[in-house]
Amino acid sequence: MLRGALGGKGGARGDIGVDVTASLVVFLVALPLCIGVAVASGVPAELGIISGVIGGLVVGAIRGSTLQVSGPAAGLAALVAETVADVGVAMLGVIVLFTGLLQIVLGLVRLGRMFQAISVAVVQGMLAGIGVPLMFSQAYPMADAKAPGTPVENMAGIPALLAGVLTDPQAMIATLLGVVTIVLSFVWKKVPGPAGKIPAALVAVGIGIVVAALPGVDVRTLQVGNLLASVQVPGAEQFARLADGAVITAILTFTVIASAESLFTAAAVDRMHSGPRTRYNTELIAQGAGNTVAGFLGALPITAVVARSSANVQAGAKTRLSRTLHGLWLLAFALLLPQVLALIPISVLAGVLVHSGWKLFAPAEFPKMWRQDKGEFAVMTLTTLVIVATALLEGVLFGLAAGIVLAALRMSRTVVRQHVEDDTANVVMAGNATFLRLPQVIEALEAAAASGKRRIRLDLTGVTHLDHACRSQVEEFTAQQRELGLRVELLMPGEETCPDRAPDAAAPNAAAPDAAAPGVPVPGRLPRRRPVAAPADGPARPSPLPSADAEWFYLDTRPLPEEQRYGAPL
Repeated sequence: MLRGALGGKGGARGDIGVDVTASLVVFLVALPLCIGVAVASGVPAELGIISGVIGGLVVGAIRGSTLQVSGPAAGLAALVAETVADVGVAMLGVIVLFTGLLQIVLGLVRLGRMFQAISVAVVQGMLAGIGVPLMFSQAYPMADAKAPGTPVENMAGIPALLAGVLTDPQAMIATLLGVVTIVLSFVWKKVPGPAGKIPAALVAVGIGIVVAALPGVDVRTLQVGNLLASVQVPGAEQFARLADGAVITAILTFTVIASAESLFTAAAVDRMHSGPRTRYNTELIAQGAGNTVAGFLGALPITAVVARSSANVQAGAKTRLSRTLHGLWLLAFALLLPQVLALIPISVLAGVLVHSGWKLFAPAEFPKMWRQDKGEFAVMTLTTLVIVATALLEGVLFGLAAGIVLAALRMSRTVVRQHVEDDTANVVMAGNATFLRLPQVIEALEAAAASGKRRIRLDLTGVTHLDHACRSQVEEFTAQQRELGLRVELLMPGEETCPDRAPDAAAPNAAAPDAAAPGVPVPGRLPRRRPVAAPADGPARPSPLPSADAEWFYLDTRPLPEEQRYGAPL
């Protein structure tokens, strides 16, 4: 098993020392994040540590991703807080448990890669929509205050918060600790020498502990209880509420967002190193196993986390051993040194999460997306705004719908050309004719009818896809114009879309579109089905040879003979 965790025997023993060192770095990054996410989620800090331990020992041990590290994610903090406020902390375990089971099912049926089909604009908008509320909600704990509630309320309350900080010396000290934490998070990596390799969050925690211990300083610190006593195994009462609509919605929301965030993080981490690539279905099963265990213990949901994963890669990790061991260090620290956690100021942890929120927001991605694709920029911006204004689920669904509409509009590119020659009004269509382009099609048909010409020729042979709405419109228009006495020639893209031959189809002086021999394909055009004479007692049928007065033409969808498909041998 150790050999499997180390990725094989070739040079594996030489990687053990590097992986142990990397696991310590990841542990130092994960510790304040686990606690901070728990506090931001409105649950005891111990539950964040438990989820971090599971993310290492359970998810990390399964062969899915090599260097990706999992644990409680800042991106789900707002959703967890909202869910806890709605259904209670006791129900969190059941929700996370069934989230994990659903993830396992999705992985077993090999739908792991399905989440990669989500538009990048929607994902970036989702992350930005998570990051903005996270920053504003954590601005209040930075000042040892309580957030008003919704993201909009939190934003509106910032001026009053600043006014309160300026009049309260202790709140000002707490705020300065949070600001120092944010600044260190941005600049500490630029510090030269070995000191720059120490995680900025750990440096900020150390400074915060020292300042909080000074005489006259009275800032809020972390309240930590017994790790084992904080475990809340769901009971029959909690499972009985599974029929609650709010619980079902939370399970589905957690499943989609946690899975998408984990697998997109996996794709991002794979770009950071040249080692083994992520097995998406296996990784989804691993995340599901972690959430199943976390739910059974009543802990926070688990996802892959970019901050920990990138720290793991930068520390030189080579195998899964590093991400597994970091969970062991978290467990040992929480069991052996819990009193140290009680010294950490809340404002420092809030500062860590404000920085995480800024990274999720990633403001530089908006102008970048504008330059690359203005349509995707609109989808990304709308997703972010809807999440901030409403909730995460509504925003993601809106973003997905907007992305689908954008893709449909771009795929439904219909070219309609109109021209008049002699006594004929011609309408030629090409591309994908769908209901989204129906106004354009109707306008062209009405223009042909209003031209005053006695003949109308509708050429749809260049249409690659004709949906039911456009087909019905064309057929209804053709029937109406024929009832008015006009002669309508209709060329459809396939036999199955053509109605029966019209009574005036054999009218004199209707010229065939080209003079190609029967059965010989014309370059640049699809072959036509050869018309045959209609029996006297039945509907018109294609005739063996095209007549000079043919009005209707059918596309021949039968495969060509080999000598016609590839050309006769010389």
